[in-house]
Amino acid sequence: MYINSGYKNNSFLDFKDKSKPLVVGSCGTYRLSSHPKLPTYRPRGRLDFQIIYIVSGRAYFHFDNPENETVVTAGNIVLFRPKEFQKYEYYGVDKTEVYWVHFTGGDVKNILRKYGFADNKRIFPVGTSLDYERVFKKMILELQICQDNYEEMLALLLRYLLITFQRELRKEHRLKNSYLDHEMDAAASYFNENYNRDINIEEYAASRGMSVSWFIRNFKKYTGTTPMQFVTSIRMTNAQMLLETTNYAVNEISRIVGYENPLYFSRLFRKQKGCPPSQCRKNQETQE
Repeated sequence: MYINSGYKNNSFLDFKDKSKPLVVGSCGTYRLSSHPKLPTYRPRGRLDFQIIYIVSGRAYFHFDNPENETVVTAGNIVLFRPKEFQKYEYYGVDKTEVYWVHFTGGDVKNILRKYGFADNKRIFPVGTSLDYERVFKKMILELQICQDNYEEMLALLLRYLLITFQRELRKEHRLKNSYLDHEMDAAASYFNENYNRDINIEEYAASRGMSVSWFIRNFKKYTGTTPMQFVTSIRMTNAQMLLETTNYAVNEISRIVGYENPLYFSRLFRKQKGCPPSQCRKNQETQE
């Protein structure tokens, strides 16, 4: 097992310091290979904040309760806040490598929020990067050598690291939203083009590699309605247009917009538009 770390004032005790906006107290790294297990257990947490970056392998965290277990893989960071229950393990069999940094300060909460670390989250996907490792190593060295203005340098390095994490988090968020927007826009276009055909939502979702529940949930977020509500609305709008502008019989309009059963169509139309199809046509004729 490889261990390297640095501590402010060579003290292993955690502390709270609000005299400055951001203060780095310690920083280090663990790399397991042959060592079977490295556990940490702090039932009362710490006085400071802690970030753990998993470089490789995985780590096993027990958030809030010793019985809970969450496996966090490489490319993620875990953020602990003051006095939060801490229990986690690294195992040699996983070849786990992590970097960690403890920090405090009078403005830490605002700094974390500013850089995209939501108060209600502990795990953040930031990917893997040699740049992260270089910054952690530089912080360890600053704590070990303690050159002029090293405290200020540590705060700057930590801010740099947080900003770099934030950029990666935003990139992932944009990619995720871009994918969702593309898929939901494609679905809306498909339904527009095929609204008068027999549309099976489950088959459509499967054809796009999505579960039907995930698709319906995200389509509703994107459009404000479920897929079938969206299709029905298009059908009723076009049916109303045909009723008001053509002499087609109600039965024919029913088939044109996708309903083989005219009675079912009439019930849906009345529910959607507030009157039966025949009355809609009479209303239009009266207005003319």
